[in-house]
Amino acid sequence: MQTFSKRSERLSASLGEEKETTSNTNKKKETSVSQRLTNFVLFMYHQLISEQRSQIFALLQKKTGRKEIAAIVGISQSTLSREIKRNSTSSGKYIWTKAHDMAMQRRKRTVKNARLSDELVWRIKEYITNDQWSPRQISGYLRKSEGIKVSHQSIYNIIHNDTTGELAKHTRHKMKYRHRPKGRHLPIKDRLSIHERSKEVDGKRFGDFEMDLIVDPDQHAILTLVEKSTNMLLMQKLPFGKQSKPLAKVVRKLLLPYKDSLKTITTDNGPEFAAHKDITKFLGVPVYFADPYCSWQKGAIENTNKLIRQYIPKKDSFEHYTDKRIMSIQKKLNERPREKLNFSTPKCEFFKYVL
Repeated sequence: MQTFSKRSERLSASLGEEKETTSNTNKKKETSVSQRLTNFVLFMYHQLISEQRSQIFALLQKKTGRKEIAAIVGISQSTLSREIKRNSTSSGKYIWTKAHDMAMQRRKRTVKNARLSDELVWRIKEYITNDQWSPRQISGYLRKSEGIKVSHQSIYNIIHNDTTGELAKHTRHKMKYRHRPKGRHLPIKDRLSIHERSKEVDGKRFGDFEMDLIVDPDQHAILTLVEKSTNMLLMQKLPFGKQSKPLAKVVRKLLLPYKDSLKTITTDNGPEFAAHKDITKFLGVPVYFADPYCSWQKGAIENTNKLIRQYIPKKDSFEHYTDKRIMSIQKKLNERPREKLNFSTPKCEFFKYVL
């Protein structure tokens, strides 16, 4: 009996050692896989980051071989050799802080007008899909942290050119477009580009308006006009929908009382604004057109339209909204305090100029 007990103890110990060995082997495998994945991701970035340069410097100080350094840092030996050769001091010493500064200065010179590399486009897509960063956030981050100059418009172009639509799903507003009837719209004749507009139109000067439409699922439309400096809103339901000639008459009627104060009107490239010359002829004010897909160029009206949607949800038909109800919404928004106006109201600030 005693012999059997000892055999059992030896068997249990053996099984325990085998279990521990298996566990350690699995951990080593997991660590190895994790390290390989990390190195693969780092290898994808041909441009080294500051942490990698710091690591290279520390390993060189320890007299570590270059092959081993490359493996630890997660880059190829040729990338390591190029890094040390290009970013060492004149005396041949590799100091990571100076190396990083030299690399950033060189990158500023080379990427200013360069076509976006495939690797950079891949990184931008990762920021969008994994982190849900906006084009402006990506552009600002790359400029500040790495000295890479990529305009937010270039990043919007990447999103628009993604035929799968996957990138658009990860943007804040899902990059939803208005679904227009099929068919090609003729370009608007004699349009004035926003780039011809005076630089004084910065949101501080009184008399600069922005114009847009909000549309329901059945293509009924409400015209919206906003004075940029005060955020004063004028809006009216369009009885003839998005037809350009009747729309121009409504614009004339809404802005006529303030004709002497008008400086500019800015809108988008929708065919509903094709009769812009009628507006200019009657009111004596130029109408400028923003670039396609650049809603930020008329940010005041875009933000105001979002406020209107608090009262008129996107799925609602405008048939249920009377002129009286629309005027009530306009009144509510014009009497809402705004931080931009030091918590005064658009109505109060607007009539300081026109009364």
